[in-house]
Amino acid sequence: MSINRRDWLRTSMLSGLSLAAAPAAFCEPEPEMPAGFKGFKGGPLKARLSANENPYGPSPKALKTITEAAPDGYLYAMEYARQFRKQVAETEGVPEDHILLGAGSGELLTAASLWAAYRPNAGRTIVAPDPTFDALPRAAVKHGITMDKVPLVAADGYDINLNKLNERVGSQTGMVYLCNPNNPTAITVDPAKLRAFCEAVGAKTPILVDEAYIDYTPDPKAYSMVDMVKKGSNVIITKTFSKVHGFAGLRTGYMIAKPELLEQISKFATGGGCLSMTTLRAAMVSLQDKDFIKFSLGKTQESKDYLHGVLKQHNYEPLPSGANFVMFPIRMKGEDFVTRMMEQGVSIRQWKFDGQYWCRVSLGTMPQMQAFADGLKLVS
Repeated sequence: MSINRRDWLRTSMLSGLSLAAAPAAFCEPEPEMPAGFKGFKGGPLKARLSANENPYGPSPKALKTITEAAPDGYLYAMEYARQFRKQVAETEGVPEDHILLGAGSGELLTAASLWAAYRPNAGRTIVAPDPTFDALPRAAVKHGITMDKVPLVAADGYDINLNKLNERVGSQTGMVYLCNPNNPTAITVDPAKLRAFCEAVGAKTPILVDEAYIDYTPDPKAYSMVDMVKKGSNVIITKTFSKVHGFAGLRTGYMIAKPELLEQISKFATGGGCLSMTTLRAAMVSLQDKDFIKFSLGKTQESKDYLHGVLKQHNYEPLPSGANFVMFPIRMKGEDFVTRMMEQGVSIRQWKFDGQYWCRVSLGTMPQMQAFADGLKLVS
């Protein structure tokens, strides 16, 4: 028998339910949004598919840990931060001094942008594909950095053109930034080509690779550039628990780089000092909860397959997706598409690049994807 998400969470926290012991607990969450979320004209928001969140997380084990940790909230969490840092280092296969903790990767991307803006004797330009995740570019521009954007174009299949990025690197380049898989396109860069790029370009300037969605790739370790850090390359990596772990509202992430780079960037970050007791202890449990990660990835693929079928029915051609969202070209202005879908109780995002309007839709639960399908039928 299926249970709704509210009852699932309550039961999980009270009884310590595990995936192995109670697979029935992993059911379809109810499609309703939390109280306060409204649609375009105050109606119910049926599907929040605009923020690339994992609707299945945090895991039951993480939620149980949060309730257990809450009474210790009067204590500072330094010791747990040290334990978590050690656990992350062991998981990534690097020394502890190669890890910098942060409240999600957003804090660390901002810290990197400030480092780029204020470090002495460095270029004042950041080279990046366009479009890409804009947290770092947005923060950098506020502090006087110039963004040298390399457009994504149809001729490259909207993949990041590493050769063009390399060509833009010059004496004024302080950093190269890219997101892999890219956001908002969800396209994944070939790992062998990216390693060659990091090897060559890293000799000239630091490269920051944002790996927020790396867990959704076919083989995260093979697609990650952590091995380049191990080799001593001038590469900085950020990772977050906001996606597959379902911690978007709990806020935790980390940066991986050589100690000399982290020492400089840490001047603009908290070093994990702003992570709460509950978040740290839940993250330590979630990092080891392989069953829940497998479950989440399986459900994401199920929703992706369903979405591709829906798009095909309406003659939309999506870009290949290596993440928990899909981007496809639309046949009207993006603002109009967003508005009309919101009128159907579905929130999505829109972009315009290469002369084309695009929709980015996050992969939610099956009821949420069905709400998207129903809305698309009326909007198309």
